[in-house]
Amino acid sequence: MKLNIPNSAADLRQIADRVVDYTFGMDLTWDWPGGVAFYGVSRAFEVTGEQVYLERMADWVDEYLEAGLPRWTVNTCAMGHMLITLYEQTNDQKYLDLILSKVDYLENKALRFGDRVLQHTVSSKNDFPEQCWADTLFMAAYFMLRVGVKLKEKRLVDDALHQYFWHINYLQDEDNSLWYHGYNHINKDHMSGIHWARANAWAAYTMSRAARGVPEGYLYPPMMHIWSSLRDQLAAIKKLQKEDGLWGTVLDYPEAYGEVSATSGIAAAMIMQDNPLHAKYVRKALDGVLANISANGRVMNVSGGTAVMNDIEGYLRIDRKWAQGWGQGLGLAFLAAVIEMVESQEEGSTTQEGLNLSPTKLEKEKGIEAK
Repeated sequence: MKLNIPNSAADLRQIADRVVDYTFGMDLTWDWPGGVAFYGVSRAFEVTGEQVYLERMADWVDEYLEAGLPRWTVNTCAMGHMLITLYEQTNDQKYLDLILSKVDYLENKALRFGDRVLQHTVSSKNDFPEQCWADTLFMAAYFMLRVGVKLKEKRLVDDALHQYFWHINYLQDEDNSLWYHGYNHINKDHMSGIHWARANAWAAYTMSRAARGVPEGYLYPPMMHIWSSLRDQLAAIKKLQKEDGLWGTVLDYPEAYGEVSATSGIAAAMIMQDNPLHAKYVRKALDGVLANISANGRVMNVSGGTAVMNDIEGYLRIDRKWAQGWGQGLGLAFLAAVIEMVESQEEGSTTQEGLNLSPTKLEKEKGIEAK
């Protein structure tokens, strides 16, 4: 995919740095908003190598360890993404111990239903009996997948892909390939039946990462399910992009306001998918997202926390005034993906310039007059 954008990698790094700095200034806790936010910081570290990001994450974890950690839930497992990065960079056992504690919770204690599908939970209570939400793919399934790949634990990879398989079956609308927000296994319905944009971002982003992150993924049958699901989902989503580059908070409702966290996740997934025909949608999305990042690094126009609402009005009335951890995190995940691609293209351009010298230029460099 060739983006051909006016922004240089250096410019994008500066913007990402502001977003990271704003993120650390937020009062985030050990829960899913912090989990998504610090996942974004981790991605920014991975592509920029800015050691200060790693140091600030380590300091934040150390302070929280001293204050005391909460009980694990599906949502608090999102904090595991940052822990993976910290462990990869430091080999500190305390990070691995926390990671394995979260894995143990997901494998042996988290509520499941049907064919061992993780139930969406936000507390230690049975919050949403036998409900499957797209959010769980980011908070838990993708986390388990990363741990399984890192530690070469096939059972974790299998369980994670099992979660993808059932979330696709329960949540993807076979008529239009968009994703519903949630599914109620007791009532066998999608509740409000809304194609909420951020649910689609959770699905698209984590499927795109899974599609590239599993060695010899073709040997895992559920992976074929993921590849096809993502292909059809993005084919449908691209047609619904607004003129300003954003996607509406309800994808297939034209009057819905543009929502930046969903746009970031969807566009990042398009980059990972690497379909060259998606480049124009990514360019528009980048314009839309950059227009919604303030000078101090706040990602704006991010909808607040959203349950599976009763009707479309419930989604349209969700406030988008305040900064949110998931907006910062998904914004950074998108910027990181763009920076990776732009730097790769800049490096390729430099290499090509060095290798493909015209005869005239080559002759001049050798002191030979062109004839």
